[in-house]
Amino acid sequence: MRIFVGLLAFLLLGARPATTEPPIVRVKLTTQAGVITLAIDVKHAPLTARNFLAYVDDGRLDGTTFYRASRRKGAPQLGFVQGGIDTDARRRLEPVALEPTSKTGLRHIDGAISMARYEGANTGTANFSLIVGASPNMDARPGSPGYAVFGRVVGGMDVVKRILAMPTNPGGEGAMKGQILTRPVTILKAQRLDGTPHPTGRAKVWLLFQNR
Repeated sequence: MRIFVGLLAFLLLGARPATTEPPIVRVKLTTQAGVITLAIDVKHAPLTARNFLAYVDDGRLDGTTFYRASRRKGAPQLGFVQGGIDTDARRRLEPVALEPTSKTGLRHIDGAISMARYEGANTGTANFSLIVGASPNMDARPGSPGYAVFGRVVGGMDVVKRILAMPTNPGGEGAMKGQILTRPVTILKAQRLDGTPHPTGRAKVWLLFQNR
């Protein structure tokens, strides 16, 4: 009877069956600068983690880049590198609701992976930052929702630091002024190492333009 009811709801509502993930899902980023391994924390940041994994499972991060290196003034060995789809709307899925650090208990510690976003809180898509050195200013605090941490680097921090040290252009606008990499580092492949892939089934429009 339960199976029948569940199937009926699926047919009537068009809902997708619920999927389960391990509490931690490792993702391997093969980049031009080397391999970075991430531990995506599905248990504590389920919305942000599943959003990121959807991009991985769809192949939407393959061929994107690390395009930003934000170095701390007075301590250029610290800061963050940012990568993902940048402004490529052809790869974009719906924005994900912000899961603030005050809710998840995760923090912007050394090696954290954090969802980048626009000015609005609920505007994160598939751009992310890898933190080098603790950055508590990116956590939620009174007057600022902060950014959503959803895992950490568990392998390849030397690669992250190497990207952070790469040359940047003096131009740019706003917070990104002087932080755009002269030669962006391509993410050749993003691949999950745990659990079962759950591709969205959405059209891969960007593939139509790859060889043009």
